[in-house]
Amino acid sequence: MLKVGVLGCGKIAQVRHIPEYAANERVILSAFYNPTASRAEEMAKKYGGVVYQSAEELLADPEIDAVSVCAANYAHASLSIAALQAGKHVLCEKPMATTLADCESMITAAKTTGKRLLIAQNQRLAKAHIMAKQLLQNGLIGDILTFRTTFGHGGPETWSITPGKGTWFFDKKRAAMGSMADLGIHKTDLIRYLLGKNVVRTTARLTTLDKRGEDGELIGVDDNAICIYEMEGGILGTMTVSWTYYGAEDNSTILYGTKGIMRIYDDPAHSVVVKLADGTEQFYDVEQIQTNDNQTASGVIDEFVSAIEENRPSILDAEKVLNSMKAVFASILSSETGTPVDI
Repeated sequence: MLKVGVLGCGKIAQVRHIPEYAANERVILSAFYNPTASRAEEMAKKYGGVVYQSAEELLADPEIDAVSVCAANYAHASLSIAALQAGKHVLCEKPMATTLADCESMITAAKTTGKRLLIAQNQRLAKAHIMAKQLLQNGLIGDILTFRTTFGHGGPETWSITPGKGTWFFDKKRAAMGSMADLGIHKTDLIRYLLGKNVVRTTARLTTLDKRGEDGELIGVDDNAICIYEMEGGILGTMTVSWTYYGAEDNSTILYGTKGIMRIYDDPAHSVVVKLADGTEQFYDVEQIQTNDNQTASGVIDEFVSAIEENRPSILDAEKVLNSMKAVFASILSSETGTPVDI
């Protein structure tokens, strides 16, 4: 049995990490820490386990084998590195960290300590994405030429543990980045996963169009980002994310190949739709994409636990996510300088 602690008991921990650990028969959910202690106490009362008064106290417990890092973005690197150095396996929420140097330091710490470091890039585990990747590898729509991938909803203030304009997602000191870190890392990582190619150049525009803080001023992080990604092998596409889609959530990806077009989570009736150049259509129905209003098991916790117990490589290993983070940071630089950035 794997004894697990949770660092940060906000919304993502409450709706994903904690209940998924509780549902895993190979896990003992034994420890919680949150700066607002009442949240940790609520989780301990509901699921069992001990509340610790600090992250350091939790990490000093030799009985704890692994932790989830579910804190605000700025704390991901420091908590993950401290946990690895304390001999714990780590599952860190996205974005991996707020600087490239911190991302690389996390990976170095995992290698040095011999402990596992996985990043919760859950779109890699969505059933339609797994199916789509297999269909692509089988050559169903030929060679991919272009793509567009999108993720947009009404903003984190509708979903955060502290809903409203005071959410930490809007605080540049705690979040560092806005929609690009919240949603852009998901779709950047997804397109790399689907295509099996890295991003080699980005031309990006990050901006704040509508979101305002409690002071009535525009927030200090981006609420929209549009990137043109050039992939290995010459594939070209767009990655668009937004916190200002005031309607149905959009988490779709469309791939244009030499033999046809594949639409993923774009059709309300079918998870994957393929339209071939000869006019034929194919429909594949697996689960619908998770949304903020429709939370289903992500598979991330089960993957983390089994990767540790089986001592095998994981699709969520931090090293496999590094190019995605490089693309995010390069896109921020591209927006700031107004020029394309090579990765």
